[in-house]
Amino acid sequence: MTRFFPALLIVLMALGLAAPASANAIRIKDLVEFDGVRGNDLVGYGLVVGLNGTGDGIRNAPFTEDIMSNILERLGVNITGEQFRPKNVAAVFVTATLPPFSRSGSTIDVTVSAIGDAKSLLGGTLVMTPLNAADGQIYAVAQGTVIAGGAAAEGDGAQVIQGVPTAGVIPSGARIEREIEFDFTELSSIRLALRDADFTTAERIETAINRSYGRVVARMLDAGTVVLDIAATRAISPAHALGEVENIAVEPERKARVVVDQRSGTIVMGEDVRISRVAVSQGNLTLRIEEAPLVVQPNPFSEGEAIVVPRSDVALEEEPGIGLAEVREGTSLSEVIAGLNALGVAPRDMIDILKSIKAAGALHAEFIVR
Repeated sequence: MTRFFPALLIVLMALGLAAPASANAIRIKDLVEFDGVRGNDLVGYGLVVGLNGTGDGIRNAPFTEDIMSNILERLGVNITGEQFRPKNVAAVFVTATLPPFSRSGSTIDVTVSAIGDAKSLLGGTLVMTPLNAADGQIYAVAQGTVIAGGAAAEGDGAQVIQGVPTAGVIPSGARIEREIEFDFTELSSIRLALRDADFTTAERIETAINRSYGRVVARMLDAGTVVLDIAATRAISPAHALGEVENIAVEPERKARVVVDQRSGTIVMGEDVRISRVAVSQGNLTLRIEEAPLVVQPNPFSEGEAIVVPRSDVALEEEPGIGLAEVREGTSLSEVIAGLNALGVAPRDMIDILKSIKAAGALHAEFIVR
């Protein structure tokens, strides 16, 4: 990583192919997703109780009253026609991810988020909540004490909120009740899906796997997919085959890419980014207008009226910027950034300069603005 000043600008230099292969070698498991080895999203609708007066206002969140009535009726408490306005309950959405190959009885983490006007979930307890998948089946049941990620304090004339107290987590808060039906051992081939599709990287993965086995066991289908023939690997099972393949090291190819974040003034770029010959001139022009009207009063004991005389102060100021600078052919972006830093160019002005260079067709990289 290379640091440039000022400190507000962080430039992360990605290592290129010119570096030693050992420095860039990445395990296949860190580059691809294996077909069938994936998680499943779960969601549920529940109730958090035990809040210290920071729950939902029932009049503003009638769904809280509905779910509370349903829970009490399931527990044998008849509240038909009763009016209750507790302040220590809150309706929440509960979300979780069911990991691949999860077994019944194991536990997973859940996230709890208020959906009403509750002020905080601190100290609350989630009542038993079933979690459903996209097929509508219940795969887990969540319950436990919510650990909120913030704090809130309120007085008569002021309020202080730090973090997000209306959302929290329950570590190991859900127990798996149903397993995903998937027979991994019956697979005859497995697809390796690249997280960042690239023809060169896919070809290198294919070559590395075949070289490791000494025969053709992998075949590239496209820029994002490599198929592994389980039978050709002669492994005991698909699990053994993936255990052998996932630790093979491959040097991935990277696209030339520049990512800028306008809010923080951050610029992230790869080493392969190049700039063609271009001239850059930048400066700041400020127009300042101030109104200072003058009131003229009539003479004493006269019948005249006060008159407002307009008075304006207009100024046009140009702050010093960089003059006409020429960038030579083949210059790397890191050298341009270093030069701009040496001239004292602010990070946000630097981002504007990069945008203009890209618009001029001189920046040869994918330009992403966040």
